[in-house]
Amino acid sequence: NDDIVLDLNDAPPAPADLPATSGAQPGPDRLVHIETRKVPIPPHRFSPIKAAWPKIYPPLCEHLQLQVRMNIKNKAVELRNSKFTSDPGALQKGEDFVKALSLGFDVDDAIALLRLDDLYIETFEIKDVKTLQGDHLARAIGRIAGSSGKTKFAIENATRTRVVLAGQKIHILGGFQNIRMAREAVVSLVLGARPGKVYQDLRTIAARRKERF
Repeated sequence: NDDIVLDLNDAPPAPADLPATSGAQPGPDRLVHIETRKVPIPPHRFSPIKAAWPKIYPPLCEHLQLQVRMNIKNKAVELRNSKFTSDPGALQKGEDFVKALSLGFDVDDAIALLRLDDLYIETFEIKDVKTLQGDHLARAIGRIAGSSGKTKFAIENATRTRVVLAGQKIHILGGFQNIRMAREAVVSLVLGARPGKVYQDLRTIAARRKERF
């Protein structure tokens, strides 16, 4: 069997080489509409997700009480609710979590989507800001990342977001206002702003945050 199946509700006990988990207890007898969600995983993300699987399935199975399967043949993660699933929004939360992983976010960052209701992911492309090609595009991506990722980390720390650079696509995870601030910093860099000027703006944002709290 090519699949990695985790159904904590009515499956046999996990093999000895899988971490032991406690299944959800069934709620009161009720009619349950069973739904399945399938999240396709890009080829370059499949191996990292498979390697991190021991950290990925517990939040889905134990926290959200979902049944989950990694379909290796079809390169997808499949989620399903059951009579044990108590949160009506569990499937959507699970799908958002797996989508975040497929975009390149770390497991620890993606888990925040399960715990906090006001987090989102915004995706845009460099060409949405400015049409760049060849060396100009490479330089723009380099400005966003910075030396050893320094600029990206500065944006993340000042705006309390997480940023993934995936070719021309930029994914930002955070609260609505925080995403807006991070996007403004990224757009400035794409349009050719000096990193020093962007750092200064980010320091101002960080200082205002400290005053507010």
